[in-house]
Order: sequence, then structure tokens, then C-alpha cells
Amino acid sequence: NIIVEQLPTIVTYSSGPIIALSRDNNITVTCEARGNPPPEYRWTKDGKDFILPYVTNKTDHTYGSFVLHKKHLAQFQGKYRCYASNKLGTAMTEEIELIFSDPRFPKEVIDPIVVEEGEPVILKCNPPQGVAPRQIYWMSHAIDTDMFFFRSRIDGDLYFSNALQKDSRQDYYCNARFTRIGLMVQKTAMAVLVNSCKFAKLSVSAGEAGVKNVREGRKPGLLLPSGFQSEKVLMKGENLQLECIPKGFPTPTIKWKKLADNLPLRTQYKNFGKLLTITAVEERDEGRYTCTANNSAGEIVHYIDVIVEEPPKWLTGPPQSQLAVIGSDVHIKCSVSGKPLPTITWRRNGELFRGARVLDDTVVLHNARPEDSAVYQCEASNSHGSILANVNIMVMNVAPMILTRDYQVYMVVLGGNIIMNCSVFSSPPSEISWVKDETPEPIEDERFIFLQNGSLQLISADKDDSGSYLCVANNSEGKSAITAILDVKGISLRLNICVCVCVCVCVCVADVPDAPTNVVISELKSPRNVHLSWVPGSDHNSSVTEFIVEFEENQWEPGRWKELHKVPGNQATAELALHGHLNYQFRVYAVNAVGPGPPSEPTQRHKTPPAAPDRNPENIKIQGPLPHQMDISWEPLLPIEHNGPGLEYKVSYRRLGVEDLWQEYVIKRHSFVVRNTSTFVPYEIKIHSRNSLGWGPEPKVVTGYSGEDVPTTAPQDVAVEVINSTVLRVSWAPVPLATLRGHLGGHNWSLLNPNKSLNERQSLSFRGKRSHAIVHGLKPLSEYRLTVSVFNNKGNGPSSDPVTFNTPEGVPGQVPVLTASNAQKDSILLVWGPPLEANGILTGYLLQYHLINETTLEVVDSQEINITGADTTQQQLQDLEEGSLYRFLISGCTRAGCGPQLAQESYTITQGRVGGRQSNFSTQGWFIGTMCAVALLTLVGLMACFVRRNKGGKYAVKEKEDLHPDLESQGMNDDTFCEYSDSEEKPLKGSSLCSMNGDDTVGDTVSRDSLVDYTDGGGEFSEDGSFIGEYSGCKHRGSVTSLNDTAQLPL
Repeated sequence: NIIVEQLPTIVTYSSGPIIALSRDNNITVTCEARGNPPPEYRWTKDGKDFILPYVTNKTDHTYGSFVLHKKHLAQFQGKYRCYASNKLGTAMTEEIELIFSDPRFPKEVIDPIVVEEGEPVILKCNPPQGVAPRQIYWMSHAIDTDMFFFRSRIDGDLYFSNALQKDSRQDYYCNARFTRIGLMVQKTAMAVLVNSCKFAKLSVSAGEAGVKNVREGRKPGLLLPSGFQSEKVLMKGENLQLECIPKGFPTPTIKWKKLADNLPLRTQYKNFGKLLTITAVEERDEGRYTCTANNSAGEIVHYIDVIVEEPPKWLTGPPQSQLAVIGSDVHIKCSVSGKPLPTITWRRNGELFRGARVLDDTVVLHNARPEDSAVYQCEASNSHGSILANVNIMVMNVAPMILTRDYQVYMVVLGGNIIMNCSVFSSPPSEISWVKDETPEPIEDERFIFLQNGSLQLISADKDDSGSYLCVANNSEGKSAITAILDVKGISLRLNICVCVCVCVCVCVADVPDAPTNVVISELKSPRNVHLSWVPGSDHNSSVTEFIVEFEENQWEPGRWKELHKVPGNQATAELALHGHLNYQFRVYAVNAVGPGPPSEPTQRHKTPPAAPDRNPENIKIQGPLPHQMDISWEPLLPIEHNGPGLEYKVSYRRLGVEDLWQEYVIKRHSFVVRNTSTFVPYEIKIHSRNSLGWGPEPKVVTGYSGEDVPTTAPQDVAVEVINSTVLRVSWAPVPLATLRGHLGGHNWSLLNPNKSLNERQSLSFRGKRSHAIVHGLKPLSEYRLTVSVFNNKGNGPSSDPVTFNTPEGVPGQVPVLTASNAQKDSILLVWGPPLEANGILTGYLLQYHLINETTLEVVDSQEINITGADTTQQQLQDLEEGSLYRFLISGCTRAGCGPQLAQESYTITQGRVGGRQSNFSTQGWFIGTMCAVALLTLVGLMACFVRRNKGGKYAVKEKEDLHPDLESQGMNDDTFCEYSDSEEKPLKGSSLCSMNGDDTVGDTVSRDSLVDYTDGGGEFSEDGSFIGEYSGCKHRGSVTSLNDTAQLPL
């Protein structure tokens, strides 16, 4: 047998976090790895070596799994890593966090809350932490659900905007439901007493209970959230929930906005608009949201900065292991993304790896040597988690070692396919070739396919293919070979099909496995670490893939069976870590490819003893809702972590950096308020847990600050640098830290444009520590007044002295319209409108026009005219070429330059355009005779019309003209006139309504001409004007619809 040494590789391990519930008697933490030599295991807890308390099978280090019992769980809470090592290197797992969850409300006596009628009230729920998801419910015997109070969907508290006498009750209960573990817990009842004050009975909406204070309404405020602004950080893909609960009288209404953007379409509002939800947030949902509470007495605005972040993730997958040749360069790249940008930590065999070989996200092993062989770990982490990859790097030169057995016999039926294996391990990689019957020539038959892994595939085997095949592997270090024997059986294809059918019949009789029997419990070293064994039942022709161990306990959820542990299908034992103070029973069922089988009979009851507290509270939060106050809260120990009766917490605090004695208080609840503190002062805090059996381990010290207050000074030395007509740079000197009185939030700007009739004001906010910023989007040629203020979590400080500045002129916007009309053979009238945004003082226009080649669309000739009159809105262009296409471009100008151009294209007209394109067409004699005949017939027709008209008949030539338009008359009658029709006649074809004042300066956007241009004195009649006069009172110019072929103009 060939033995190849292998670096250790982690195969499986417990993924964190591992959450233990009060009903659990023990916890199993697993870690399995492979390697050659077989790896040994060690564990660390919170970065320090950890001695395994209960190893699964043996007491040495050849097994990585261990079991923790309920009475020891508290002292074992923390973050673990498993290390698997052999002589070649060390692999490691990600951190496995072990936490405990026993959500219970503490037993406490809560004093009644006494308020005046009309005042706001907040009932604090302070729900216990537990396994998500958690739902909060408020209950009372007859609780109302009108607009006067709202249950917060975020913190679970109950808010009354205006307390009424009917709200006086003794039985407000807060209930927390944990659906994942099927548990609901209830807080001690809370009482509210509302004292009556002088109210007047007024006729108001039913939503306000028919009462209203005689005094003037109270301005709005916010019960939730507090302060001027807040921040909401959530993960990409989570659901965003923003909540504003107002106070004030009348009850304020809430409006939501997103600054500089619209709220997404998937935004939903609940709880009378108090709760805004956006499902599955993305990066584009980031930004500043505003919540405005408004009533008749005023309004208040709260700003919420929404930040969407992501945990680390691989961009192109984790880095792969490599087998490298001695002297080569090895690159290990760790490509990750995340927000905040992840920090990358490199390790070699579990130890920190630094130096010149580490280049941020890449490790470079230049001119690699055998001693560089190791397991390299890349760990990327940010505030939302971490990912880790073990990369096995083997640097070696080794002659080919063929791992496939020599003289392996392969059998295939005639016409079938077969693969002969040749698995090779070598460095550098080997060249692999195959020959048959020891002939020197390599196999070249197209039925043989050389696979990438070195194996040889034969398609449609023939009897002559039987024989011996030699696989030869060769590299710079040596050569190796094995022989494969191929035997092609002469079985007909029909018989082969019959055999396949028989096999299918066997598969069809498979079924789920039978229930295991003889399930037996035996203790390992304590009642909370037990060994479970059983006898598997029949697998019914489908191998068992896994066994599932379930448990039931009769203290918390009697009769409910839950999954506890899984083991592979080839294993009939399991080691179980159980919780204390529970009465267990177990059962097992098997699973195969068909499905899960029935469970075994339950075991006898197994009772575990109680334990003592093993850890202190974590996630300690220090907040300052008021300037001279510090609120301390923490995640309480879960009920299963109490480990005995009489759980209490000792709260200790003292000023940081001052030699003060610790102030200590022992309480049962999981929050504490320190009053009469200085504003924004750092403190040291620690929380120590104990029960009737004694104290927990020494707690960790955390640092926090007392309450913030609004800043007292404004930024100084505010300077403005106008970069251009729309961009501004502002700088300022930071305020002294002593006057900030809180954590710096950022700076707010206010830009006032007094030139506007409504004093247009623009507000901007910049978060973080900075002393300058760039502002875009200003109006050119405008005067502004700018102020700057600093803000913290409590609110905004005073504004700086206003700085007045002016923006210079800019170029105008685009003109809104450009039309070409009154087209003649050599002239066109252009009409345009002034720019909607002058951005300065308009000085005139720049007009350009180009002669266009209709075939190639290239510019033949260009002209340019500077129009100096700002009030000029039309220009008559002369000396144009007849029947030609022109492109016109116009732009408005100020002293700063000319703005964007607006383009329009149009033709000059030509008579007989179609005839002109045919060589000497109109000079032919037959053509002249034909046209004379047509003219005579036309004259006869006109006389007949006159006769009919004089007899009172209606004129009907119009419809005939529409059916048979005359090119020449179309060229002459480009104008249309105001519509007229009697009860039977329709408006003239192509006509449009004229304006109310008869002004047609701004018309259609293509060339046209006027009938007046064909008359002698500007009168109404031309050759056929007598007919047109019957149908029109004023003229309106029409539009050219097509000039490409026959220069047709609408009637």
C-alpha cells in the first residue's frame, strides 16, 4: 500500500452559536478532521487553552468532540476554537460561540404609575432576551385599541400619547412569546392611575374620546425615539422597522420622508402611520429618513440615519489548497467583501502570520521551500461576523506515485463503456500515457478518451479490446506505471437489458427502515453526560443514512418530542449532553433514501440534578437618556442558567481614571439607574451574578458614559470658497471637546437664499469628525447665508454666525422650443422661446445652421450668427439654397458663456420639385400638351362648381381635393385656416386650431409657409382664395408632413 502524508483538514464541526435551553441536560460540541498521520485535537476558550471536561469516547486527544453537562454550563460559556494537528501542520475552525437562553421575567414589585390626565405615559416591558423570533403582547381584561396609545413593535413598550381616566387599570400585563422554543412568559402586572384635571366637554372626533383640554394644545414631542436624531444599522436583506411614537395634544399625526430621495414602493405603514417598514433592505435604501410629528400646536422632526451593512463573504469562493513545486512562487489570495470592510488576519498552523510575505489580502511565498508547507488560515471579520478558510500548502518534489491498485481487472459487456483508473500523486504534475499489450506505440483509437484525471475511457468496447493496458506516469523526479486488465464479455445487448430490468425490480421493493429496538441509557461520568445505544431495525433494501435522537421532558413541555442529536447511519450510539433539573426520556428513528421510519419505544425517565450559576451577564449597555443620569442594562441569565434558587445581580460602578471606591447595589432585575451624575463622564461598570449557592466567576469590567446634553458652542472660523456657480467648499474649526458634551454626531448646515420670495432654505447634514465639506447644487447668480452647527446624540448645538456669499453667473439652460416656419425657396423664419433658467443675465443667442447633404447626411456648409438682443425670439434667414435640408442649432448666452443647444431640421421649398429631379422632363412637347388639357378640364370643372353654388348647392370639391391632391396647389397653399364646418362638412384636412389672440409666433416645429406670401397685398384671396374664403375667417400655419419625395404640404 502507498502511504501519502496529508496535512490535517477539518471535516465537520459544530457551527455557532450553540444555544442551550433550560430543558437541555448537556451540550455536545463536535470537531472532526482527517489527515495522515491522524490529527490530534486541542481546544481554546476565549483565546486560552481549554482542557476538555468530557471527551466523547476516550480521554486522549485523538477525538475532538466533548460534552458539557448542565451543572457546568455557566462556567463553560464563551467562544471556542478547535485545532487539529499532525506533524505537517495545524488546521483550525471558526469561533464556536456557546450561549444559554432561559427567557424569564424577574419576580418584582412594581409601583403604580401616577399621571395627570392628558399627560403621556410609557409602560416599560423590558422583555427578556431569548432565542429569536420574539413577539411582545400587552394584555388587560378590557384593554382599548384606539389612537391614544400604541404598542411599540421595536422595544415592546406600551405608549399612551394622552392618558385618560378610563386608562386607570391595575392589570396591564406584558407577555413575551418565543415561538422557536414554544414558550410564553408574563411580566408582573403594572398599574396606572390617571388623576383627573379640569377638562371641558367638547365635540371632537371619536378618536380622542370626546375630551379636550381647555388650555391651548401642547406642542408635539416624541416618546420614541429620543433626541434630535438616531441611527439604525441593519444587515442587507433584513426588514427595516422605523418607529415614531408622539406625544402632544391634539394627538399628533406622523409623516415619513427620505431626504434627497423617494421612499421605495415596498414601504408599508402600520400602527396609524407610526411604524414604517421596508422589507429586504438593500444598499440603495440607505440614507436619512425623517419622522415629523404634527398637530395644531406645532411640529417636531426626528432624523434617522439608516445604514445597511453586510457580514464578510467570499467574492470568488474561499482560497483553494495547492501542491507546489520547490522553488516556485505560491500566491494565496483571500478575496472578500463586506460592510464595514472586513479585516483580514493570516495565520500559519494556527499562529499569527506576519511579515514581508503578507500583502494585505494575499500571502506570497517566493521561491517556496519544503519548510513552507503548512496550513495557512485566512480569517476575514467585521462587526457582523467572520469567515475562515484553511488552505493546505504542500511544497515538495516527488516522483509519481500511482494510487490505483496494480493489475486491477475491469470487465465490460460487448458494446458497453468502461473507465480504467490511473490516479497519480506527484510534484510537479506528471504526464500520463497509456499503451496496450506493452506495445511502444500509444493508443490512438478514437474510441479511447484520455480523461483529465489520468484515467482512460473506452466507448463501445469490442472483443479485440480485451487485454492488458499500461498506465505510465512520468515527471522530472521519476517514472511509475501500473497494469490494468480489460475483459470484454460477449454478452448480447438483449441479455444486458434483461439484467437491468431485474435490478430495477429489486429497487422497487425498498421501504422506510424499521424502528430501532433496545434503546438503552448509560451514564458516562455524570448524570448530565449519558451514552445512548440501540439496535437498528431492517433497512428494507435502502441503506440507513442517519439516526435521529429525540427527547421529551415533563417539566416545561410534556408530551412534545424534539430533535436532540444526529448520528451517521453506520453508528448505533450517541453521546448526549443534557441540561440539569429535567426529567428526560429518549427515542430514536432511522432515515434512508425513502424517508424517515417510525420511532422506537421511549426509554425510561432520566432525571438530571440542578447546578449553580456559571457565568455573569453579557451585552451590558450603558445609556444616558438624561444629562445627569446613566442607565445600565444587560441581558439577564436565562432561567436554565440560574442553576439554583435566589438569583441576584450585584451592580458595581465608579468613575474612570479616579481613585474612587466601587459603588455596589444588589438587585434582582436586569437594569439599574445611576442618578445625579456629571454630564458625559466615563464610568467603569461590572455585573456579578449569584444565587443561594454563591457567586459566579469574577466579572469583566466595561466602560460607558453618563448622559449627554446638547452642545453649548458653535463651530468657529467658518470660511466659504466658491468653486464655481453651483459648487461650494466650506471649512470650519472644530468645537472644543468640553463643550460637545456627548459623542460627536456630525455637523448640520443651513443655507438660506433670501432672493427667493419664500426664503428658500436648504439643510444638509454630514456625519463624523470633519472640518470641511463640498456642497453641490447651488443656484448661479444667487445670494446665500450659511450657518454651521454641531450635533451629538442629544441634539443640535447653536448655529454659527451667518456667512453671506454670492455665486457667479452660469451658462443658461436649453431653450424650450425652436420652430422653423414660413419656408420659402431661399428663406426660413426661425422662432424660439427664451431659456427657462437664465442662470444669470441673458445677453443674447448663438445661432448656427448647416446645409445637409440628404444622401450622406454630411454637413456641406455652415453659418453662425450672434444675436445680441436678449428679447429677440425670432430670426429670418435669407440666401438659402432652394429645396435643401438645413439643420438649425440655437443656444442662450450669458457673460459666462452659451448653454446647451437645441436642434431642429427643415427644408426650403421648391416648385415642381419632382419634375426638377427628372432630366428635361418639363420641356417635352407631349408633356406641355397634356398639362394644357388638364388646365382646360380644370377650368370647366370650376365653372360647373360656380353654377351649382349659385343655385344654392353645397360645395363638395373639398372631398375630391383630399382624394386627388394637386402638387402645385399644395405647394402654393401651405397654410391652413381656422376650422369651420356646418352640420355636414368636416374641418379642412391638416388644419389646426388657431390661438385665442391670433398670435402664431410659436407654432409647429417644422418648416411651413403662408398663403399670404402668395398674394399681392396680404389680402385673404389668391387664385383660389374665393373658395377658401368661404371656410375661413383667420389663417393658421400648418406643418410640413413629408418633404422626402414630392414636397407635399398639408392643405
